[in-house]
Amino acid sequence: MIVDCAVYRDGHRAQGPQDFSDALAEARAAGGFVWIGLHEPSEKEFDHVTREFALHPLAVEDALKAHQRPKLEVYDDSLFLVFKPVVYEPESDSVSSGEVMVFLGDGFVVSVRHGEGAPLAAVRRRLEQEPELLAKGPTAVVYAIADATVDHYLDVATELQTDLEELEAEVFSPDGGGSRNTASRIYRFKRQVLEFRRATGPLGPPLTRLAGVGVSGPGVPFVNEKARPFFRDVNDHLTRVNDSVEGLDRLVTDILSAHLAQMSVRQNDDMRKISAWAAMAAIPTMIAGIYGMNFEHMPELRWVWSYPAVIALMVVLEVLLYRLFKRRGWL
Repeated sequence: MIVDCAVYRDGHRAQGPQDFSDALAEARAAGGFVWIGLHEPSEKEFDHVTREFALHPLAVEDALKAHQRPKLEVYDDSLFLVFKPVVYEPESDSVSSGEVMVFLGDGFVVSVRHGEGAPLAAVRRRLEQEPELLAKGPTAVVYAIADATVDHYLDVATELQTDLEELEAEVFSPDGGGSRNTASRIYRFKRQVLEFRRATGPLGPPLTRLAGVGVSGPGVPFVNEKARPFFRDVNDHLTRVNDSVEGLDRLVTDILSAHLAQMSVRQNDDMRKISAWAAMAAIPTMIAGIYGMNFEHMPELRWVWSYPAVIALMVVLEVLLYRLFKRRGWL
């Protein structure tokens, strides 16, 4: 559905016609632009927008189906960008991602949002409060969406860092590392980091091109030259985020390895204890087994002190074995 449709002139929102084509013609004539925001539109709803703004059918297909990687594609009459905003859910300590597709052309911006996370209403309000930035045209909208997306990445990275510290404290605690749920928590956290990485990693090349960095940067059309320093600033923030994600991934892998090593050490200790107790049980079992064979000619069978002597021998041998295993740390 259409969330908002507005015409902007000289950095301010203006009253314009409701029809897309009339609004676009009026905005171009006045040196302004049209910004249309949609949320999970159907093919029928988006068909009218496609015709009025002459959007490329391949980009339209991507915008309708969603499930895209962050990317930047250049067509004859427009740019097509995909952002993946990320939302941290504190109740479940999980990360979920949405998608924002942006069509940027001569005098228009069409934004298509999928998912409930990262609504663009706050971005629109922020831009309308900064007329100097909004006066730069459609490029300002793309910058504001990119900036809001990456800034939220920084917040999510901070939350994940806090969760990782709690997980690390649990793994290396005297009794928490042996919990059955610890390994599953580590794997769940690693999946959250992977979901986060899928959103942040591919966004680097598009922002590099928008910032005019590298060989392909200067060739991007529909981007205001004066806005490129702003994109470089966003790209710097994204680099920080990607460094944080790399660090989180390495740390959670190290924590998992440490946890598995701890579990292996505990299992070895348990096997030592079991082996020690089995060895201690073997001696009385052996002696009792020998005297339980009931042969007629066996030594000390008719001796009065045979039974107490055998019991005493068992006790002495058990004490010696216990002290030996205790000294070696097996018990």
